[in-house]
Amino acid sequence: MLGLFKDTPVIGKANTIIHTPSEKLFNFIGNDLLINYPRWSPEVKELEKLTDGPIKLGTQCRQVRIDQGNRSESTFKVKFFDIGERICFEGVSNPYRCDYVIESVNALDSRITFIFELLSLDLHVRPFEKLVRIAVQDGTERTVKNIKKLIEAD
Repeated sequence: MLGLFKDTPVIGKANTIIHTPSEKLFNFIGNDLLINYPRWSPEVKELEKLTDGPIKLGTQCRQVRIDQGNRSESTFKVKFFDIGERICFEGVSNPYRCDYVIESVNALDSRITFIFELLSLDLHVRPFEKLVRIAVQDGTERTVKNIKKLIEAD
């Protein structure tokens, strides 16, 4: 019975090869986050930076999303900002993590791995955990496809 209320993260993971150098991919996701995040994730309806300066470790942003008709607002911060390799956002107001890992395959191609973690589920959502897992996995795959499509078209 003790395991009944244990929080198990819901994790989605997807990766692909993108025909662009890793520096350009990192700039697209990291440095140009405010411009491009709503492009690769059209559920983002509002996005604002709450801290001064360029996107970097510790930067905080607020977003408003409409996911499957449900409006949510959250604040997140940049937890990792490893230039050319990784950018990770972690929810401040909600328990989630978005991690983008970039690897250079060769001079012209990169591999992106996107991992989304929903670190806990509200009690009223737990009976639907299997559906949430499917939606999270679908979302990670769609995110990777959208990033690939956008950056290769630029």
